[in-house]
Amino acid sequence: MDLDLRKLRYFAAVAEHQHFGRAAEELYIAQPVLSRQIRSLERELGCDLFVRTTRSVQLTAAGEQLRQEARGVFATVDSAVRRVHEIDRGVQRIVVGFASGLHVSEVVLAFTAKYPEVEVDVLSLNWWEQDAPLRDGRADVGYLRGAFDRTGMHIVPIGFEHRVACLPVSHRLAERESLVLADLDGESVMNALPRRMASLEEKFEAIASGQGIALVPDTVARLYPRNDLVYLPILDKEPDETCLVVPTSRRTDRVLDFLELATAALQS
Repeated sequence: MDLDLRKLRYFAAVAEHQHFGRAAEELYIAQPVLSRQIRSLERELGCDLFVRTTRSVQLTAAGEQLRQEARGVFATVDSAVRRVHEIDRGVQRIVVGFASGLHVSEVVLAFTAKYPEVEVDVLSLNWWEQDAPLRDGRADVGYLRGAFDRTGMHIVPIGFEHRVACLPVSHRLAERESLVLADLDGESVMNALPRRMASLEEKFEAIASGQGIALVPDTVARLYPRNDLVYLPILDKEPDETCLVVPTSRRTDRVLDFLELATAALQS
């Protein structure tokens, strides 16, 4: 089924505002027109996207799933339009995504010195969807760590990085010098939870307030020293692989040039 992109944008506006009137104002259309378009989309999909009452509009489970899927669709379309406009203007650009704690500044400086005609942007990647910007076109190259979907990706291993346990200072294990994985049996580990937080800061706030613990990369732990958190090494935890990643569908000459230079620099 091919979804109408216009209807999808209408849906996204209602999902954001949880209100047909405010969404209609943002879209500069009449509210009855917006309601008809959403009903039409629901008929096409064969399911309800919103629970409607006289006072509120809430997403159904199907609606929440569509909202998450729609973000990727819009990002892909917007990235494609951006690249078309840049080609039309003769602009060469590479967007480099990087996981928190991993650094690409040295590579970017070296690349721009060698290829000054190419503009390089950097993009911080969410810890829970590292590969998404590579798939939807927001990033051309990624410097990633650990587990992610490797389908359709060209991957160059760079090295390894250890994870440490992040605990609140009040935790029963906080005064230990090191841990083994068995020590964490029964703990609520945020890395494995379905709840997604928008930032590392939110994640650390949740840990400090006793909502769970997390296993975080050592480089990230060094970036976020806090008096209400402790970081303990885990002696039997296998390290994460770090790697450079490029979608196989977008390996342009300049992206490959960047990949070659970055591989040499980061492996040294």
